[in-house]
Amino acid sequence: MKVDKYWHQANDQAAKTIICDLCPRHCVLKEGMRGFCFIRANVEGKLELTSYGRSSGFCIDPIEKKPLNHFLPGTPVLSCGTAGCNLGCKFCQNWDMSKSRQMDRLMDQATPEQLALSAKKMGCKSLAYTYNDPIIFMEYAVDTAMAAHELGIKSVAVTAGYINPKPAEEFFSHMDAANIDLKSFSEDFYKTHCAGELQPVLETLLYVKNETDVWLEITTLLIPGLNDSAQEIDKLSSWIADKLGAHIPVHFSAFHPSWKVQNIPQTPASTVKQAREIAMKNGLKYVYTGNIHDPTGASTYCHNCKKLLIARDWYELSIWNLSPEGACNFCGQSIPGIFDGPPGDWGSKRHPIQING
Repeated sequence: MKVDKYWHQANDQAAKTIICDLCPRHCVLKEGMRGFCFIRANVEGKLELTSYGRSSGFCIDPIEKKPLNHFLPGTPVLSCGTAGCNLGCKFCQNWDMSKSRQMDRLMDQATPEQLALSAKKMGCKSLAYTYNDPIIFMEYAVDTAMAAHELGIKSVAVTAGYINPKPAEEFFSHMDAANIDLKSFSEDFYKTHCAGELQPVLETLLYVKNETDVWLEITTLLIPGLNDSAQEIDKLSSWIADKLGAHIPVHFSAFHPSWKVQNIPQTPASTVKQAREIAMKNGLKYVYTGNIHDPTGASTYCHNCKKLLIARDWYELSIWNLSPEGACNFCGQSIPGIFDGPPGDWGSKRHPIQING
């Protein structure tokens, strides 16, 4: 698919050199070259999204796995992704897809209309663009979101938020919810471990929260010795509370050795729980633990009366004390989020599907 915007021609016209304007990298591409993300390429002097309509696979997941705890809890979401990424995180937990440089990884195919129809037929209330960052396959994600909206299906972006302001306006205008990775609160961490920058991510978070209607949740993967100190968690959570508000759900997840980071052990559960405590002391009302077994840290409590509203054990929901409109059954406090009647009962199962064939 030839891309008609978010790139421009460089001064080197003879070589048909172009510059991609999608993300802060501004990749300079001579004819035949691919960007850092791998799937955006200079084809005959124009930018092409080489993965349009192709996917590394389709799967129905619980929405809590994205993770989203305040967006249609308990419901199934049809997940899809492609290959490549515009960050270079050495610790990537989905490295087999995000770091793939083999187009053969994209064996499955589906048009936006086929994806939307499949989500509808399978009883999914939303479609998630995930596994690798949907920003780099923005045109495919946006077209799919538009097709999904025509069928009453919502769209979810699971992203690192590494995008320039103008394309961000278009991308998020088609999303209903987003979980954005805030990988650290350190520019040095982003430079050393992600080959990127922190500031553009902060700007994306501010834009989504203050300028859109997108439901926003944030995830930070805690890596021992790199971004898990009490001081950094204090700074990160204080910034979120001050700039984005106390009611933004924040997820602290445990790291497991992966890709280029095999010499660091998995994050202790105590570290994840401590991060939750620090964030809550800084005023955040909805802080969750992930990738560890912690029913207390995974469950939702009313920020007003502190009563248990949604009990979670991994991705299984049990106790439910919310009204259909999303208010606490005990004190009547409206709970921030997108709720649609009674909870779903999809549970923890993961169901790979084929859309063609």
